[in-house]
Parts: sequence; structure tokens; C-alpha cells
Amino acid sequence: MRVRGFIALSLGALAALTAAAPAGAGDVLTGTLKKIKDSGAVTLGYRESSLPFSFLDGTGKPVGYAIDLCLDVVDDIAAEIGRPDLAIRYEPVTSENRIPAVTSGRIDIECGSTTANPERRRQVAFSPVTYLSATKLLVRRDSPVKSFRDLAGRTVAVTAGTTNEGALRTLFAQLKIPATIVTGRDHAESFAMVKDGRADALGLDDILLYGLIAGAGPEGAAYTVLPDKLSFEPYGLMFRKDDPEFAGLVSGTFTRIAESRELRWLYEKWFLKRLPNGERLNVPMSDELRTSFQVIGLQD
Repeated sequence: MRVRGFIALSLGALAALTAAAPAGAGDVLTGTLKKIKDSGAVTLGYRESSLPFSFLDGTGKPVGYAIDLCLDVVDDIAAEIGRPDLAIRYEPVTSENRIPAVTSGRIDIECGSTTANPERRRQVAFSPVTYLSATKLLVRRDSPVKSFRDLAGRTVAVTAGTTNEGALRTLFAQLKIPATIVTGRDHAESFAMVKDGRADALGLDDILLYGLIAGAGPEGAAYTVLPDKLSFEPYGLMFRKDDPEFAGLVSGTFTRIAESRELRWLYEKWFLKRLPNGERLNVPMSDELRTSFQVIGLQD
């Protein structure tokens, strides 16, 4: 997507989110804010292997870039509803059940690596863009597969419920590539299919592929990510739609952390500095993502 078009998209999304500001202290709360105040707790959905966005550290604690962004939202929720003692509950979700978890009320915010596309926006709402990714392929370095065009007669792993699965099925159908697609329950299981030879490649968002390689330690050196970009994936935090109070609060959180430069610091923490396992992703912020962050207040 061209930067000019992306700026227009970001501005449109920002205008929609800021159309309704959070309720004032004297207003009657509704929707998610009322649910959270009444229960005294906010429930965050997390992914177990979506490094660096949402994953479990060595102690089993959910951590990551998206988790930190969600915790900033939680701080503003606590201030808005007057509950400094607000409890935080964590609930694991998968690619397949994350949207039902939001719409059913099982979780209040999904803190992961979810693409904010038009189809999903008909079911849920999203924060401003948190990251921009693209579907790519991971293969073993010694693999004969050097491009998606080399997948004829081969097997590709994807994670069930991801946009990557749909992108690859469409691509293979359009180009008449006779490849077999197999699905894993989560990204770790999909990666395992390539490791043990059940699949020749793994189709996933590029940053998640880099995260899987980094998370594999020394063994990760045996894998590489092919350069072909097979789809465009803008990420966002996911929450229930038709809730203008909550949407306004989330939008306000992003403006706050952009203007204070915390948003840049969080990016550097998870994409440039050492991860909990000691590895680095070394993925600089793209020009498109920087433009998106500037739209909501980030200064150079």
C-alpha cells in the first residue's frame, strides 16, 4: 500500500475512533467499561507463541509488545472508572477462537497479532494500527523452495483461523499451484510441522516468522524467510464493536503514548532490544508504521 493511501486510511480510522470520547466521571458508563467496573476486573486475551507481540516468558507469564499496549489501556480504564484496584485477568486464545472470545465477552481486549481487515471489522473493533506485516514463507535454508512458485506438489503449513491461510488458498487457486495446505492449532505447532518434515514451508506474517526463528535459539539458524510478500497485514488490538465509549478510551490511550513517545520506546523494546530469551529481532520501524504513529501524535 502506498504511504499516501495508508495515511488516508489511518486518518479515517482515527476519525472514527475519536468520534466519541470516553465518558466523563459523572456520566453513566455503558458497554465494556460498565462490565469492567461492575466486575472489578479486565480480562486480556493473549497468545502463547506470537512472539514478540504476545507470548509466554520462561516463567509462564504473558508478555510482549501487544501485552504492554493493552496494559497502557488498562491504566486508562482504571482511571476512567475510578478503580485503582482494578484486577487484570489473562485468558489464552488461539487464532480460531479469539474473535468469539471477544464477541462473547470472555475477554475484553485481545492482545495479540490480529489483522484488522474489513471482514473482521464487521464483527469486532480495532485500535489504531500497532504494526504492519505481510504474509511470507519460512523454509529450511537447504530447501529447494526459493519462492512460492516452487510449492507445486509440496505441503505448506499455516495456523488455523489466520488471514495467511485465506491468502495462500487464494494465491494457489489463482495461479493453479497444486500445493497442499495443512493447519496447526497455533504458530508453534505450525512451525513444528516444518521442523519434523510434515511441511515444506510455513506461511505466516513475516514478523511472527522472525519471532519463531528467534525463539528457536541456535536451531533457528537452520531456517530463513523468503522475500515474497503475499498479503498486507495491519495489526490492531481487538475489542467489542458498537461501543463508542470504549473505542474512545482506546484511541485516547494511543494518542497519549504516541505524544509521550512511549509508543516508540515500546517498539524499540520488543523489536530492537534483547527479548526475554536473549535473542534480538533487529526489525527497524518501517516508514509506513512511523507514518501511522505520526498521525496519532508521535513526534520525531
